[in-house]
Amino acid sequence: MKALRFEQNRLALVEDLPIPRIKGEAVVRVALAGICNTDLEIVRGYAGFSGTIGHEFVGIVESSPDHSQIGCRVVGEINVGCGECSLCRFGDPRHCPNRTVLGIQNRDGAFAEYLSLPPDNLLVVPDTVSNRQAVFAEPLAAACEILEQVKIQPGQRVIVIGDGKLGQLIARVLATTGCELTMLGKHPEKMKLTADLGIQCSELAAVNTLARSRYDIIVEASGSPDGLRLALNLVQPRGCVVMKSTFPGSVAIDSSRVVVDEITLIGSRCGRFAPALELLASGKIEVERLITSEYSLSEGIAAVEQAQKANSLKVLLSP
Repeated sequence: MKALRFEQNRLALVEDLPIPRIKGEAVVRVALAGICNTDLEIVRGYAGFSGTIGHEFVGIVESSPDHSQIGCRVVGEINVGCGECSLCRFGDPRHCPNRTVLGIQNRDGAFAEYLSLPPDNLLVVPDTVSNRQAVFAEPLAAACEILEQVKIQPGQRVIVIGDGKLGQLIARVLATTGCELTMLGKHPEKMKLTADLGIQCSELAAVNTLARSRYDIIVEASGSPDGLRLALNLVQPRGCVVMKSTFPGSVAIDSSRVVVDEITLIGSRCGRFAPALELLASGKIEVERLITSEYSLSEGIAAVEQAQKANSLKVLLSP
C-alpha cells in the first residue's frame, strides 16, 4: 500500500508498505483524511514521531474481530491504551501512560490506503453525514472536549484566539452554548467564514481595545507561543484559560499574575467522538466551507505544503 511517512526528518511517499494487520485489531480502508496543525508540527519535529502521519480520517472496515463492523463506514478515536492501567480500566485510555496514538505516538496513521485500530475505537458514521463532514470528527471532538472541561453559560464573555482549522471548529461549538463569543484572528478571509455564522470577530490589531474589558473564558488555539501570553492579558481575575495549541518548545509566562488573579489554566486535547458525530448529524455545525482543497495521496507532499500556507484551512487527502 501507499503511505505518507515522516522518517529521518524527511517526509516521503512510500508505495510498497504491507497493509497493517495487528492481532485483535480492525483494518480500515481510508476513504478520506484531513491534515491538521499537529501533522504540520510533527514534520517540524514536534513529538519526535517517526512513521505514517495523520489521525483524522473516515474509512470502510475491511476486516475486524467484530464481524458486525465489516463494511461499515467509520471514524476512529485515536488513542489506544494498554488495557491494564487504572485509566484504561475506567474507560479512558486517552491518558494511559503506555498508550499509542494514531499518527502521533508509536502507531502508524491515516495518510495511507489502510490503517489499523482496535474495534472499540471505531464509531459508525450516520448515513446523513458525508465523508467530507465525517473527516472532521476528530478535530470537532477536540473542540467539544472544552464543554466537558468548562461549564460555559449563556451570556458569559468568551474569546477564541485563532482563526485556523481548530479555532474555527471551537467557535462553532461554543456558539451553541449561547455565550457572548468573539473570535480573535489575523486573516480576514478566514474570520469571514465565522462572521457569516453570526459570530463576532475581531482582528489582532484591536487587542489593546479588547484588553480594557476582561473576559470570563479564553480558548487559546492560535498555534503560536504568543497565544498564551495574549490569553493571560485578556482573561479577568478568577477567569479561565483553555490551552489548545501544541508546538515544540516552551512558553514563558508571568506566573505571579496567574496566582494573584487566581486564573485557572486548563490543558485540553482529545475529545469523545460521539458528541461530534451527533452535532454533524443534526446539522448544527457546518464544516464543509472550511475545506480549502483536496489532493490524492500520491500528491501528499504537495498537500502538506498547501496546508502550511497562511490562507489554507482544511486540506484533505484521498487515497
